[in-house]
Amino acid sequence: MTKEKIVKSDSEWREQLSADRYRVLRQHGTEPAGTSPLNYEKRSGEFLCAGCGAELFESGTKYESGSGWPSFYAPMPDAVATTTDTSHGMVRTEVNCARCGGHLGHVFPDGPRPTGERYCINGAALDFKPKS
Repeated sequence: MTKEKIVKSDSEWREQLSADRYRVLRQHGTEPAGTSPLNYEKRSGEFLCAGCGAELFESGTKYESGSGWPSFYAPMPDAVATTTDTSHGMVRTEVNCARCGGHLGHVFPDGPRPTGERYCINGAALDFKPKS
């Protein structure tokens, strides 16, 4: 299912998001490792984009990577987009929300089966919706 893209001005994003969420989602920031309460979230449910509410990851794909950030081995279908990130003197694959373009984190090829991928996602970029 294709969701309509969300486009807002910078001032609209600043008004909507907390300073930490704005820095991560709109300025490609990274929260300090180990600081997100979502690292410890074990309930069944869905992880949503904190910018637009799009469903991004199911709790069943979350795992403990030891990286200090919430990690998942697969996003929901069509939930994320990727781009090449050459900042910080390295080449990485950046993960963005497919709906609003918000920066979520990066994906690395060192995750568990079945995908072998590790979506290393900033907790500040996520909200959690427990299964009812």
